[in-house]
Amino acid sequence: MIKKIAITFSVILYAIIVPFLDINETHVWNPDWTPHARIHEVWQLISNSSIGILCLWLVWYKKEVLLSTILSLIVTGGFLLAFFLKDGYGGSMKYLDGSEKTVFGINIGILGFGIAFLLLILSQILSTKKRMNPTKNLGENK
Repeated sequence: MIKKIAITFSVILYAIIVPFLDINETHVWNPDWTPHARIHEVWQLISNSSIGILCLWLVWYKKEVLLSTILSLIVTGGFLLAFFLKDGYGGSMKYLDGSEKTVFGINIGILGFGIAFLLLILSQILSTKKRMNPTKNLGENK
């Protein structure tokens, strides 16, 4: 069950919360962004939300947890990698006015996706250990 919760948590972040935060004048309707940059933003929002819907369907209806975990790791890990490579392409999590959305001094994207990524990895490791030692398995097989 922990894998299903980890996947659902990560999907809520990248398929619901991120579009909620990005469909406004700081991103999609930002007058300082070129139309080309905006189309990439909307494309990313639609793609990630669609992947999230697929992941929820896979995990809750098809009981296919591994593929859903991998897809969610790609989305959350892709953001984390883009963040860590930002200096190489001139990216930033700060707005043009220099402000940044943070919680406890940590950027909300890094905090949220970092937690989601770690939960996905941890839940996969724990379930692999359970499969390797079936005498300690108390129920969940996926």
